[in-house]
Formats: sequence, structure tokens, C-alpha cells
Amino acid sequence: MNRRPKPRRYYLPWGCLAAPILLAALGAALLLTVPLAAAQKYGAASPRLGVWQRFQSALALLWQGEGLQTPLNPQGGEQPFVVQEGEGAAQVALRLQSDGLIADSGAFRAYLVYAGLDTGIQAGEFLLSPALSPLQIAQALQDATPSQIRFTVLSGWRVEEIAQSLPTSGFAIAPEEFLQAAANPPAGLDFLPSGAGAEGFLLPGAYTLPREMDAPGLVDFLLKQAALALTPELRAGFARQNLSVYQAVTLASIVQREAVQTAEQPTIASVFLNRLAAGIRLETDPTVQYALGYYPPNQTWWKAPLALEDLSIPSPYNTYQIPGLPPAPISNPSLSALHAVAYPAQTPYYFFRARCDGSGLHAFAETYEEHLQNACP
Repeated sequence: MNRRPKPRRYYLPWGCLAAPILLAALGAALLLTVPLAAAQKYGAASPRLGVWQRFQSALALLWQGEGLQTPLNPQGGEQPFVVQEGEGAAQVALRLQSDGLIADSGAFRAYLVYAGLDTGIQAGEFLLSPALSPLQIAQALQDATPSQIRFTVLSGWRVEEIAQSLPTSGFAIAPEEFLQAAANPPAGLDFLPSGAGAEGFLLPGAYTLPREMDAPGLVDFLLKQAALALTPELRAGFARQNLSVYQAVTLASIVQREAVQTAEQPTIASVFLNRLAAGIRLETDPTVQYALGYYPPNQTWWKAPLALEDLSIPSPYNTYQIPGLPPAPISNPSLSALHAVAYPAQTPYYFFRARCDGSGLHAFAETYEEHLQNACP
């Protein structure tokens, strides 16, 4: 009886099995230890990442991330940075580096992916600084409503126009709250007569301010800027024109509204100072516009052009009717307008009117006859 031969059995040496096992164990250890090392240094990885993604992003972060916790320039100031709609994390990282806010866009993007912040960058305007670490900048980009905002007061605005700008400014200040605070400024300011409002002394400029600032705080801040601007030299200049600070600011508020071109402010100031010295009424349209107030047809606080009957409006601000200066400023003048009153041009002029060429410049005259000749044909 024939028996079938038993099949041969082949055995692999233990050394051949050990290598793959060791490699697998090493791979598993790396999958655990690399993310753990990254977590200890940079915080937890995004839970949205899979095991392999977490390992890759952690490895990239550990490889590139030197300096992410250190500001590029500890003495650096704030600067605006705008993220456009649809702009990706890679583009944002490159622009941050080119703007001098971070040192390494690749490392920054690696952190964004690792932390899951790459998809959370908000479109909007931010105030960023190289004094922030890249990790802090990454967090700041997740919120398009920063703690500080940029607030601008335009030269020649009256207090109502400042109030109108508040609803879109980022402040939680109602226009009525601001008007109330401006009408009742803090006491102790030597340039404000008792009972006077803040009109004229809300110094124009662009300011970075805390978002949580309230109406009294905003008025107080702007008044303090005016106090700093009213230097002893400037006050001495006002005194040489025989004007108190309040009178000088009142005149500067008129100069601000009359001068389209800043370069003409000293000459326009000289005209008004000449008229005051000669006892001639100022007869300036902006004071009438201020007296008229809001003009609904044009949705503006400065009606233009004025009608002939407007010049007869009974008001202490109507300088066609009253002698001298109006009782208070009619706008908030720029520092250049204040300087124009303190250091006016020396001219023989008593009249001026807009040139006919649309340049915004004025034709000046010494006599009324010359003034009439400067009228447009």
C-alpha cells in the first residue's frame, strides 16, 4: 500500500520576523510620540485631524516651528492687516511674512493646520503687531472684531457729524449718548468757559481706541488731545492776535470750513483778523450753515448753496447779522487751522471768494470793488 508523502514545512528564521515587527512598533511609537511632543509644546491638535494627518502636521510643526512662540519684533507697533473674502491660509501666511509681522510663513501655516485654525481665519480688518508672537497672531485672526478699533474724526466736522459716524465705527455708543456727553464735558479744562460744550475741541485725527470706550470716555479722550495740541507756543500766537483760546478756536473753526486747500488757511485767517480789527462783520457762509442745521434735501449739516433769504436767519451765529465772532466754534478745526490763526499771513485783504476754475482756491481782494471784479462771469 502506497502512502502519500507528507508535505514539507518551511520555517522562517526569527530574525526575518523581528525586523517588520520592530518597524511596525517603531512606526506606532512615532505616531504616538510625535503628536505628543507637539501637543506639549504647542497645545492639542485639532480633533478634526485623522491619525495620519495629525502625525504629519505635528511632524511639520516640530520641524519648522522654532520661533512661533517668539515675537518677530517686541518693540513693533500696531498696523492694519486686511483679510479678503475667500483668501486662504497660505496666502494670509505669505502676506503676514511680507508685511513684517511673522518670520516664517511655512511654520505659521503648519501651526494653523495642526491647531485647526486654518479654516477659522475671518475676513475683515485687524490691528496686528510684530510684538505679538505668531501663535497670538493666529488666534487674533479667528476674530474679526478686535479689542481696539480705528476711529477717525474728520477736520471740519461738527459734533453731530461725529455722532453720526458712531453706529458704523465699532463703538457701542449711541449718537444721542455722544451728543449728551459733548454738551456736558468734564470740568477743569482751562480753555472751555463754564457751561460751554465740547464743540471745536474734539481734535480731528485717526485714533486707535478700546472698543469698550463709552461716550464720556470718548469725549474726554478727544478733549485731552486738544489740550496737548494747545501748546504754550500756540496760545502765545493766539494772544498776539488779541484772541483768547476759545475765540481763536472759534475763528479756526470758520477758517477750517472756508478753506478747501490747507495752504490757503493762513491767508483766509488774515482776512478775518483784518475784518475783526476794522470792526467789519465777518459775513461768512459757514456760520449761517451752522445756524441752519441739518438740511434734509441734501442729507447734510452744511447746506450749499445758500439762498439769499438764508443770510437773514436770526441767529447769534449769523455773522451777516452780528458783529465779531459767533458765540462758539462751528466745527472741530484741524491743527493746521489752529496754526493759521496763531500765525496768519500778513496781508491787506478784507475779501475773498472762490475762483471760477474749480480749483478750490480763492481770489483775494483789498477793496469791495476788487472783490466784485473777482466774481465769475
